[in-house]
Amino acid sequence: MADIHFRTATAADVPEVVALLADDVLGAGREGTDMAPYLVAFAAMQAESANQLIVGEMAGEIIATYQITFISGLSLKAARRALVESVRVAAALRSRGIGARLMADAETRARAAGCTLIQLTSNASRSDARRFYERLGFAPSHTGFKKPLG
Repeated sequence: MADIHFRTATAADVPEVVALLADDVLGAGREGTDMAPYLVAFAAMQAESANQLIVGEMAGEIIATYQITFISGLSLKAARRALVESVRVAAALRSRGIGARLMADAETRARAAGCTLIQLTSNASRSDARRFYERLGFAPSHTGFKKPLG
């Protein structure tokens, strides 16, 4: 397999990242084609130094992505934690070890940012994703709740 390079995304990468987000059963119904709101959100993320969008490139093509946010807090003896979201690998390239490499990159970035904990949520319907995260050492330790605000 060709070498994969993980880097911080640029605004020019946003359409390819959105395409990755839409490239599954859940994402197909929640992502749109108008890039304007995504570019506004990306600019806001850029303004927040602790919020990064990462892309994985292989042979010049974006084939994976995740968002990582570093959070300082008081709980767990003032632990700094990394929150990983929007993890995606191109459908045609899944089950080839790319996701494990992507998560290893996230762990490296989290450690470099002084984090002692890395956490994520995954939709309860994603049973393959749950098995994947558990194989990487993540424990299903909490029940998550979400409430739309608009």
